[in-house]
Amino acid sequence: MIFRHDVFETSAIARRSFEHRARFDDGLGFHRKFSEDYTRPIERQARALRSIKSDVLACSQSAKKRVPESIYQREIEVATKLARVAGSILLTHYYSPFLVEQKVNALDELEEVTAADREANELIVGRLREEFPDDGILAEESADTERRLSKDRVWLIDPMDGTKNFIARDGDFAVQIGLAVRGESVAGVVYQPVRDVLYRAVRGGGAWIEAAGEPATQMLVSTRTEPGEMVLASSRSHRSPRMERVVEAFRFKDELRRGSVGVKIGLIAEQRADLYLHLSPSTKQWDTCAPEIILAEAGGRSTDLFGQPLRYNGIRIDNRNGIVATNGAAHEMVIEKLKPLLKEFGRVPA
Repeated sequence: MIFRHDVFETSAIARRSFEHRARFDDGLGFHRKFSEDYTRPIERQARALRSIKSDVLACSQSAKKRVPESIYQREIEVATKLARVAGSILLTHYYSPFLVEQKVNALDELEEVTAADREANELIVGRLREEFPDDGILAEESADTERRLSKDRVWLIDPMDGTKNFIARDGDFAVQIGLAVRGESVAGVVYQPVRDVLYRAVRGGGAWIEAAGEPATQMLVSTRTEPGEMVLASSRSHRSPRMERVVEAFRFKDELRRGSVGVKIGLIAEQRADLYLHLSPSTKQWDTCAPEIILAEAGGRSTDLFGQPLRYNGIRIDNRNGIVATNGAAHEMVIEKLKPLLKEFGRVPA
């Protein structure tokens, strides 16, 4: 089923972001070469991508000064640049009429998808395969194969986390690129193109935010542990009766309702929220890989609803036991307070 969105109006925040995008230049002409190429056919885009391979790999001297070196330095630099360029691809579609299609995902569920999802996915996957040919890849808009299961290093990619928000034109979507090594998240980038906000982290290197061209600033979570003092980052669209029951039981101080999983977890890293709960098994590993390391490096913690660690590159790609992401200090309290509620819901570890 296909239907068309012929929407030309954009919000004020979207227009401001377009100005940010126009100003963005990493000194290598990286953004300019891509943005000039968006009106060309996909085949010519591919040629343009190949022509700037050296730009993607070039090391940003300013980034070196801002973020501590890591054994994953090259990986995070490549992922950061790819996220920004993929974000510009998304914005180009965002400001134009576009088609919305229905796809059947890997779990036989119907989901909405756009050409923007696919084009950003093609960019990221294609470049990562060139730069890290021995790594596995699990990407939302690419066919999954068992080859990745034999790999120690696997990239988990959501080219647009928050497609519904993209379609609704509320700005709440993000590019997410994460790297897992032996099942654990070790590096990740989450980029919100409309707001021009980028989160990134590598294991042992801290969590960093770059907002609208400003220098990178290290993020640290809050230390709040009393529910009545805590802010919940919650979903715009997934409010179930069970989630209403949880909110009622905890009596949080406030809520911030946002779209993308990466954006919600990023709010915790920024101290704008203190926790995020996702009760259903509907999220996938590419939804959490990049955000998890960002939150961990900011001092927070992510597990499933039962307090077990999230793992990556399994045969099943869903987070079947839900998600609990917190500032770390409140994590055990949240897990304990959830136990009677999960029992009430009939939830047991899958």
